[in-house]
Amino acid sequence: MNRINITDDLSFSRIVYGMWRLGDDTDTSVAHVQAKIEACLAQGITTMDQADIYGGYEAEEVLGRTLKAVPALKDQIEIVTKCDILAPAGRYAHARVKYYDTSRAHILASVDHALRLMNIDKIDTLLIHRPDPLMDHHETGAALDEVVASGKVRSVGVSNFKLHDWTLLQSAMTAPLITNQIELSLMAHQGFTNGDVAYLQERNVPVMAWSPLAGGTIMTGTGAVQDALGKVAADNSVDNSAVAIAWLLAHPAKIMPVMGTNNINRIKTLSDALKVNMDRETWFELYTAARGKEVP
Repeated sequence: MNRINITDDLSFSRIVYGMWRLGDDTDTSVAHVQAKIEACLAQGITTMDQADIYGGYEAEEVLGRTLKAVPALKDQIEIVTKCDILAPAGRYAHARVKYYDTSRAHILASVDHALRLMNIDKIDTLLIHRPDPLMDHHETGAALDEVVASGKVRSVGVSNFKLHDWTLLQSAMTAPLITNQIELSLMAHQGFTNGDVAYLQERNVPVMAWSPLAGGTIMTGTGAVQDALGKVAADNSVDNSAVAIAWLLAHPAKIMPVMGTNNINRIKTLSDALKVNMDRETWFELYTAARGKEVP
């Protein structure tokens, strides 16, 4: 599997395994989580996407139990995690309201929590999960620089940021922001025309795409998009999801789809997207179906 260079000494697999449902599985045993990771590794998928809030603040710990029991896995994967969302659950059950915290104290505490819970010495990439309307960009930027300088975090980025959010935070930082994880799929394609992707592409910043299957509706829904996907899928002997991911991979912005599933059999087929022949006309056939009308 091709890889995307993130920094001079860090690269990610082109397809990322998303662990947002890891703590929701009925089986969170070490053996089961290990099997998921090894199914990814067998395809060259080495990058694991986490967040403190996933699974009610339990997903990082679920992964950590496996990495503690099978430490050899640590050297085979890259770990992305996120912070700044506090919801009334888990260790933040006392919160009166869901809110964002991009303060230095919270970022430093979140990093220490993540390292301890996942049983790792370093986070490969830490993302600010959501734009914080109360963010002091000087404090947040300095905190992100601090965790990189400390050696606890190799690189930092953001998620769900717009251009103005990105430039505000980056203006107060020394370390570069290395990615923006945004919603992108055939059903959420606005990022290709509203500047979200173009801004990153212009700066050669790789894009991470969350919910690339639109929450599963691409596989379960009906309509013009599913019909168009089905035709391409049949021509390439894959399923609709592989075609939807191939559509994202074909874009020159170096998009890394973040795939989240707890089904081992589905995990084993994530790389089927690499088998799809996605020429320009096919790309626009799918885009037209998603738009519901031809391009202007």
